[in-house]
Amino acid sequence: MSGGVEPALDAGGCSEPSEDAAVLPGSSTESEEEVEDCMEDRSEAAEGSDTDLDLEEAEGAPGSTQAARYMAACRGYGTVPVSAFFRHVTDSELSLPHHGLGPQDARALAETLTNNTCIVKLNLRDNVLSAAGAEAVAGMLKENCFLSDMDLSENKLGDGGIQALCAALPGNSTLLRLGLSGNHLGTRAAAHLADSLLVNHKIESLDLSHNQLDDRAGEFLGRALAENTGLKELFLSWNHFHSPGAVALARGLEANIFLKVLDVSYNGFGDPGAAALGVALRGNNVLEELDVSNNRISPAGALRLASGLRENRTLRTLVMARNPMRSEGSVRVLKSIQANARSSLEMLDFTDISVNKDFWELSEAVRGLFPRLRILHGGFPAPFRRDRSKLPDEAAA
Repeated sequence: MSGGVEPALDAGGCSEPSEDAAVLPGSSTESEEEVEDCMEDRSEAAEGSDTDLDLEEAEGAPGSTQAARYMAACRGYGTVPVSAFFRHVTDSELSLPHHGLGPQDARALAETLTNNTCIVKLNLRDNVLSAAGAEAVAGMLKENCFLSDMDLSENKLGDGGIQALCAALPGNSTLLRLGLSGNHLGTRAAAHLADSLLVNHKIESLDLSHNQLDDRAGEFLGRALAENTGLKELFLSWNHFHSPGAVALARGLEANIFLKVLDVSYNGFGDPGAAALGVALRGNNVLEELDVSNNRISPAGALRLASGLRENRTLRTLVMARNPMRSEGSVRVLKSIQANARSSLEMLDFTDISVNKDFWELSEAVRGLFPRLRILHGGFPAPFRRDRSKLPDEAAA
């Protein structure tokens, strides 16, 4: 903060918002043409909705101090106020997905939320904030000490936006959940995130799904995962991790003793990645949910992954759906579970994988040992469907 009279601090350590605080527009980092485009998108999204608010009407809205600050910020940045802000300024959640906001709108909101003590959950999904908007949000995170859940998915943040956010995270001790899905993030973004995760151990849930993270990104994130002591949930589905990146992530998982949920579905782990996960499961006794569906895992890869299930004691949910492992690979997984008397598995998902009589007979035996275990699969070949009433957990039509 700048010099001068220090603001009073409340019990939570945040500065009390001043009613006469000046709100000055920040400097613009994007071109005038980009701003005009964002404002045009914003106006089109607002047309026919309740997002435009008459300025005089807003003056009497609840949470007058925050409302006044937001109005002043909107005037300063030349943006149209969002009516939902005034309705929820004193609530614990502010949800503004798909509102057509742009960088300038993000600046007005971020400046207002800097000293907001009510909102703990912020949803700005799909608003074309771009890197400039991310910079504004990052500035807010350096001061706000109440926000714990933020979704910035589908905002075209890019590597520059992630770099700005990551620079703010080490100094933030309250943000627990961060959504960054669908933001065109690549290797450089992964490097910034990895550096941040080595310092910030407060974030418990991180969503990086639907991005462009590749094998090199997997190496960065794998090393960070090995050292991070805060993450409990990591979502990496729909990226571009293949064998090298998969192996790096698995090694990070093996060393991690805090992560409980890992989703790496819809990647390209293949058999090398499955083998590395098998090794990780032998040494990791913290993970509870693992999703490796649609990862090109063959029967041989399923066998390698299953080797870890012989020793693992904590995994409760394993999703291996839509892999070319066939009934042969599914049987090998079941045999490993059968051999582990201390297995905690409660859900085993082989959706869209056809199974045969050997699988059926073995699944009956395994469920006899683990009555709570639910097994899903893709059904049986036609010749084996004569008595459907005796088929366990056949997928619903």
